[in-house]
Amino acid sequence: MTSRGQQNFREERERERERESCSGYQSDAKVMRASSLSRMKSVQDSSAGGLWDSVKKAAFVIGSGLFFLVAFRNSVTWHLQRFWGASGDFWQTQWTRLYTAFDGNEASLFFIGTMLVPTFFFWLFNGFLMIADTMGKPAFITRYRIQQDKNNPVEVERVWRAVKVVLCNQLFLSVPLVVLTYTVMSWHGEPCAPELPTFHWVLLELAVCGLLEEVLFYYSHRLFHHPFFYKRIHKIHHEWTAPIGVVSLYAHPMEHVFSNMLPALIGPVLLGSHMATTSLWFTVALIVTSISHCGYHLPLLPSPEFHDFHHLKFNQCYGVLGVLDRLHGTDDKFRKTKEYERHMLLLSLTPLTKSIPDTPKKKSDIISTPDTHIKQE
Repeated sequence: MTSRGQQNFREERERERERESCSGYQSDAKVMRASSLSRMKSVQDSSAGGLWDSVKKAAFVIGSGLFFLVAFRNSVTWHLQRFWGASGDFWQTQWTRLYTAFDGNEASLFFIGTMLVPTFFFWLFNGFLMIADTMGKPAFITRYRIQQDKNNPVEVERVWRAVKVVLCNQLFLSVPLVVLTYTVMSWHGEPCAPELPTFHWVLLELAVCGLLEEVLFYYSHRLFHHPFFYKRIHKIHHEWTAPIGVVSLYAHPMEHVFSNMLPALIGPVLLGSHMATTSLWFTVALIVTSISHCGYHLPLLPSPEFHDFHHLKFNQCYGVLGVLDRLHGTDDKFRKTKEYERHMLLLSLTPLTKSIPDTPKKKSDIISTPDTHIKQE
């Protein structure tokens, strides 16, 4: 083969290698693109699957609750209905006497029933808790403390500061809102009607009010955790990383109106509830939120672990019932903790911190002091 032919042969081989190299790069790029698309599709499928799983679980929780109510409608509620209407319609008779005693002054009757009565039970319940908080007694209560290394006991000055804020919120915000609520409800109904609602209708309204509060509180609460609103409004409430009962209403005025009051008010206003139902609902709502903040997981009371964890970690567990947190995945860290395992109705006298203790902390392998470090070396 001549030198000219050899040169042509080499040039042809180089061109073939270049083509093969380009083809290889193109093939690798195709593989990489296919792999990337596959991963993106996998993530999308995972996200869609997680959302669908949350939707199914939320539907299961709500459906189970509705099934529970229907199943017990003809048993427990039947007996309670008999109690409600027993003794010659006892409750209706008492309501008629009260209504007559006010001689048609429905505004005063509404204010007493929906403002003074719930407030009385709020302070009665929290007064007892504050004694335990500040004195560490009785031990029967304090042994159920959730965050055992905190509030043991609580400083009296700090409790008093919270009490003053709560009283101001109730006097200057809650009172005007209750008066406004009566005005609005009087436009399209009769909130102090002479006839009481049936027991089953009261149960239905309480359930609707609870679901509406869950929706409005969850989203308003998450909004107040936006950095812009948090540092200006919601931060005051989170001064208590280990909350106590009275802290449930310890909040900035804006938060008290839009996150504490409106979610509870919207149900009775939309339903046109009777004053008796509204009074019962406000009382239940105040007691439940006090339990959620109380810091004690007491027997036979709703578990406060969910909201206590929110105060501890800030960005978890925004709701009341937990349905929307499950749907939006804002309880994912909570569900991996011992607090989640303890999130149940306590039916014994043994504190859950004893029956479900924290996982022992591992000793750190990092030695901070120079002398010790030298010795180990």
